[in-house]
Amino acid sequence: MSTISEFLTGEHHHCDDLFAAAEDDAAQKNWGKADDDFRRFRHSTETHFEVEENILFPAFENATGMTMGPTQVMRMEHGQMRDVFAQMADAIAKQDADEYLGLSETLLMLMQQHNLKEEQILYRMADQVLGNASDALIGDMKAMAEGA
Repeated sequence: MSTISEFLTGEHHHCDDLFAAAEDDAAQKNWGKADDDFRRFRHSTETHFEVEENILFPAFENATGMTMGPTQVMRMEHGQMRDVFAQMADAIAKQDADEYLGLSETLLMLMQQHNLKEEQILYRMADQVLGNASDALIGDMKAMAEGA
């Protein structure tokens, strides 16, 4: 099986692709497709957040004793992105391309910074401290994602 880093970074790339598709649709004012693609992006990203928050973060915190460190920052950033998701969904409902694209730019910056911290710091730390349990954790994460 892959490492925690490889598995979760792959999910980031998948979510990024869905995000780009929704953005392209909104820019072209193809609102039906934008709505569908944004829903897929939001669902995939929310599922990714839930996998991290319910499986990875608790395992990492239990292994390291760090509950006020990187996982706390990641949870806070997930909340910020969820707020932007709600605003973007509203912009699609109003068919407001300017608002959607402005929010999309904000979200892109948030996601890039967030993903960089996860991929370069948290996931690498998780690989180190959870390496022996990585196959089981990845299995649990896949099962949760498939059930979502």
